Amino acid sequence: MSTVVSGVEVSSASVNRSTEQHLEDRIELGDSRQRLLAHPIYQMVDRPERIRRFMEAHVWAVWDFQSLLKAMQRHLTCVSLPWLPTADAEARRLANEIVLDEETDILPDGSYASHFELYLQSMRAAGADTTTITRALERLAAGDSLQTALDIATPPAAARRFVERSFLIIESNAAHRVVAAFTYGREDVIPDMFRQLISMLAEEDPGTWEAFRFYLERHIEHDDERHGPICRRIVARMCGEDPVKWAEASETARLAIEARIEFWDSLMESLG
Repeated sequence: MSTVVSGVEVSSASVNRSTEQHLEDRIELGDSRQRLLAHPIYQMVDRPERIRRFMEAHVWAVWDFQSLLKAMQRHLTCVSLPWLPTADAEARRLANEIVLDEETDILPDGSYASHFELYLQSMRAAGADTTTITRALERLAAGDSLQTALDIATPPAAARRFVERSFLIIESNAAHRVVAAFTYGREDVIPDMFRQLISMLAEEDPGTWEAFRFYLERHIEHDDERHGPICRRIVARMCGEDPVKWAEASETARLAIEARIEFWDSLMESLG
């Protein structure tokens, strides 16, 4: 499909790439993303026992991701009754596409699950402890507040701080902040070295590690190839030419990344 821009026909993909580059120039992350990608924790997750301990803490970030996603959907689509069309139909479509993939992805056996549920399956197959996160979910399902559920479940302190910071962004009720946090602080930051380790383990012991390899490959495939570009387009549309919104989106994106760096710092200490 092509579009005419200033009298010149260009492909839609080219237009999208141009839009995304324009957006990236306006989101100021400083060196936060580079520091996150270069974090030494990825080199420390180098054997099965450490991977299990990593998963037991990281699962909170996976659940946190789903919560941010639902907050984004709430802002960009109508989730109340009576239904009313939201202003930006494209953003509505893009948000719902992400929810479809993340909340009901198709598994190798043809069944469906959220990426969070897939992560729990991966943990159980690998022998990681899911007690803490499942206890929190049970308390939330019973009607407890987030704070009460966290008090009862007692997650790792660093995981709790990470979740609470994300919910501060959610509770700001500022759509551009929520989308910025989701876009730049999401789960696409696990370097190739970690994926390669899991692939090696899955080849040696598929019963234990194949589910986790599938999770990593599926999640990163969605984020790198589809969800990342979609989210950057949504941020661009929401901020438009408003410098205040761009500044606030940049601030929130940096805070989300810095929160993950702090999470990784604490987890690295526990792995040592």
